[in-house]
Amino acid sequence: MSEGRHVAIIGAGAVGVISAIEALREGYRVTLIDAGEPGGEQAASYGNAGWLSSHSVIPPAEPGVWKKVPGYLVDPLGPLAIRWSYLPKALPWLVKYLLSGWTEARVETTAFALRGLLKDAPQLHRKLAEEAGVPELIERNGVMHVFPSRGNFDNDLGWRVRKRVGVEWLELSSDEMRQREPDLHPRYTFGVVVEEAGRCRDPGAYVAALAQHALASGAKLVRAKAIGLKLSGNKLVAVLTETGEIACDAAVIAAGAHSKRLTASIGDPLPLETERGYHVMIENPESGPRSSMMASDAKMVVNWTDKGLRAAGTVEIAGLEAAPNWKRAEILRNHLVSMFPKLPTDIPASRIKTWFGHRPSMPDGRPCIGYARASRDIVYAFGHGHIGLVGSARTGRLVAQLLSGKPPEIPLAPFSPDRFL
Repeated sequence: MSEGRHVAIIGAGAVGVISAIEALREGYRVTLIDAGEPGGEQAASYGNAGWLSSHSVIPPAEPGVWKKVPGYLVDPLGPLAIRWSYLPKALPWLVKYLLSGWTEARVETTAFALRGLLKDAPQLHRKLAEEAGVPELIERNGVMHVFPSRGNFDNDLGWRVRKRVGVEWLELSSDEMRQREPDLHPRYTFGVVVEEAGRCRDPGAYVAALAQHALASGAKLVRAKAIGLKLSGNKLVAVLTETGEIACDAAVIAAGAHSKRLTASIGDPLPLETERGYHVMIENPESGPRSSMMASDAKMVVNWTDKGLRAAGTVEIAGLEAAPNWKRAEILRNHLVSMFPKLPTDIPASRIKTWFGHRPSMPDGRPCIGYARASRDIVYAFGHGHIGLVGSARTGRLVAQLLSGKPPEIPLAPFSPDRFL
């Protein structure tokens, strides 16, 4: 029985706050634990591109990606960069990363699993936004992918796999793209629109609103850093924080890139790494897209938010402690100006905002959703990588089902922490 039981949720990002909302529905008393402000700039969900891309089912590693590793090491400004100084620590994760996408069959296995997690995500987020009183923050009007040529699309394994897992799209000729996106550079001659997908107009504000909804529904928020978990045998007793113990009957570890330390402390050394991401945002831009889009050559999402035109993407493997390389944000800005030539190259610095944060990523592109080995009182919900925002809605539902001992609504074997233990 859930009634009256107390669950402590470590992490008040998108996954954590939605888990709190869903646990409240199950009758739990809920305490959210996070040193930062929900929806604040320190959170990965704050800097998210804002895509609710239910078709983002392709893992980061694909067959043949190992051939690109030397380039990742020598080009600090490439779409994926690995800092030499961090390579020894990252190597075990990188090996698992490469192996996870070694064959097309492995990519397809992950795609089917992620399709179950992400399908209908825009609708789930819309419902949550309505409950939180911010329905205007979630739009379900599709997203566009643009390519220099039809051949680029046809040769992309990811789209062949997407078709096999049930993703549908509308194809656009060059003329049709020009009608939809008159400011887009003419080098893009082919596009697809995934109409089932959506977008969030302000990810930070959305998470903050969800947190306020959870608090208004009875949850509590403790602004403290969680440093461990206290067990008696296989029963959870408390979450340990820098300011003291929080007694609880169950706990959820949804601390993003900081989850690794907590799981290791209870005997689960999971291969969680941070994929450091950047975004650049232009306030009141002179030009831009009419829809949200991703450019295949830049590996970058461009999305209108309530604060401006945001471009987000790229991956940097350098750990939690290294200083950001702000040249990577400059690259995003340059790509944006290249995509939309009517944007001036001398935009005043006062209108340009940059951000840097940490995506929590498992090497196979699938999050960890399941029980800790030490105790079934502890549920893991982290490691979503590039799909943290879109994947948070169903993850929260799954967390509540695991806490309550109910059958999960999708198969969880592909997301089990045991796959790495």
